Amino acid sequence: MKSTTSSGPRPKVVILGTGFAAFSLLHHLDGRRYDVSVVSPRNHFLFSPLLPSTTVGTLEFRSIIEPIRGLQERTGLKFYQAHGSHIDLATKLVTCEGVFDRETFLLSYNVLVIAVGAISKTFNIPGVLEHALFLKELSDARAIRQRIIECFERASTPLVSEEERRRLLQFVVVGGGPTGIEFAAELHDFLEEDLRDAFPALFPEVRITLLEASKGILNMFDQKLGEYTLGRFKRNRIEVRTGSLVKEVTARGVTLADGTTFAAGLVVWSTGIGASPLVQGLPFAKDRAQRLVTDEFFAVDPDHTVFAIGDCATRSGDELPATAQVAQQEGEYLARLLNARARGRPERRFKYRHMGMLAYIGDRRALADTQYVKGYGFATWLFWRSAYVTKLVSFKNKVLVLFDWFKTALFGRDISRF
Repeated sequence: MKSTTSSGPRPKVVILGTGFAAFSLLHHLDGRRYDVSVVSPRNHFLFSPLLPSTTVGTLEFRSIIEPIRGLQERTGLKFYQAHGSHIDLATKLVTCEGVFDRETFLLSYNVLVIAVGAISKTFNIPGVLEHALFLKELSDARAIRQRIIECFERASTPLVSEEERRRLLQFVVVGGGPTGIEFAAELHDFLEEDLRDAFPALFPEVRITLLEASKGILNMFDQKLGEYTLGRFKRNRIEVRTGSLVKEVTARGVTLADGTTFAAGLVVWSTGIGASPLVQGLPFAKDRAQRLVTDEFFAVDPDHTVFAIGDCATRSGDELPATAQVAQQEGEYLARLLNARARGRPERRFKYRHMGMLAYIGDRRALADTQYVKGYGFATWLFWRSAYVTKLVSFKNKVLVLFDWFKTALFGRDISRF
């Protein structure tokens, strides 16, 4: 085991993760006052709100990512592509395991920030890990994109049976939250605008089914917006089945608790988030969802040397939703808190500013649930696009996303498989 230490008299800050919380922290942390090291299995920041658009080629994968090393010149950070596997609180050492060779090394810290996010929650349902695809990372989006084209190409071969062709053309989405809804919407657009022309003989047999265990979809949104979405999905031939608890996922489809089966060529699992193995193994207080419980300053220890932000954490007595805007504001706040500490200034309390929620529901329609506007339709879709463009983290991302949207409108989505 190798030991890696940071040089210089500045306090050492080790950040685990490169999601919204960590990236926002890095953007606002004063690199002149701290020696910063970042540990993450991915070497980029992912703008996850637009991830569903990459599954069908509306946007290209690299248009919504930003390399973490791009911040090196401004912040002086050191980046290690590795997993944080163990934290020794007594010696203030983080054990890291490299992504490529699995070799372990140690990083010492004065301040540790745990921002590892969360993993997809399977509820221990048999077959989910083996047969369903998730939608958390770019690799997931690429696998979904490949599988969709594969299903159509296999279904078009002359020797495939009628039963197998119907199965291949059935697409099941499990989870009625924003991610599941937006993926179903993007898939519908892909089918209607691109695959219909490429596979006209197959299109009458295509089905999209969305399964939700609770009584409604988009439960974080205003109820009227959820009802509007159900109406739009029905018009677009997307079957929505609420109160449908999945019992098992197999290589050939999904079985519900009531015995109903859905044959499927693709099952996308988007039912919520759970704690990562690192978080599960930490000796700090946790809530029922196994998230780290922090104080009002996002510290998990009495000495305020270990902090937790983003989807892996929740504040005691003030539970906030696990959304990108919450994580982003927490990262910015913690950076300002650490900057104030370095200057010997008092630490202010965190105050969350809810900016509202947006969701794409297909056919150039979107939802907006904000403090001032609760709207839907085409105009809201324009607002949805403009809002996300302004939230992208770099000028490069903004240009690429705008160009991808223009390219898709002009030429359609690419249906190649490689």
